[in-house]
Amino acid sequence: MVAALAFAAASIVDLDAAARAAGNRRAQAVALARVLLRTTWPAQVLRIRVDGAGTHTVAGLVLSGVKFHRALDPPSFEAEVVALVRSAFASSGVEEVDVWATVPLPYVKQEPVNGEYLKPTTRTVFAATVMRSEAAGLAARLARGDGAFWDPSWKRTLGPAQGDGAAQGSHAAQGQS
Repeated sequence: MVAALAFAAASIVDLDAAARAAGNRRAQAVALARVLLRTTWPAQVLRIRVDGAGTHTVAGLVLSGVKFHRALDPPSFEAEVVALVRSAFASSGVEEVDVWATVPLPYVKQEPVNGEYLKPTTRTVFAATVMRSEAAGLAARLARGDGAFWDPSWKRTLGPAQGDGAAQGSHAAQGQS
């Protein structure tokens, strides 16, 4: 029974990894996704992308800025970013990790859903870029507020870590972040 459950969990991680991986180094993205998706992160990892040119390789991690698995305040969100970045560097050969958190924009009827007039469906509320050589100092850098973009109104929705996190996600999901 335990072996069957472990196999099922591994199979789900493999399926999620394949579905969420992207980039021109897709095999590396899938491998990285398998590592990152073994953990249920408070802010869901939506996309793991690995792109490269020659020997230069960059990972991009897109996090959901809504509907957290548990309550997040700014320091706990930063701790998740640090853990994700460290895990990405430890389990891959990428030189750089870019992290974004996005929230959905409100749906507007009659807006184009494809083509050159396509309107954005999400907006970025957090972004940071970390070179491998900077990974050790990332937590201190984020705590100082250096080198990361925060949407101030979204950051306020995180508030203190209390409750189940549903209230934080509901504001952002409604485009009120």
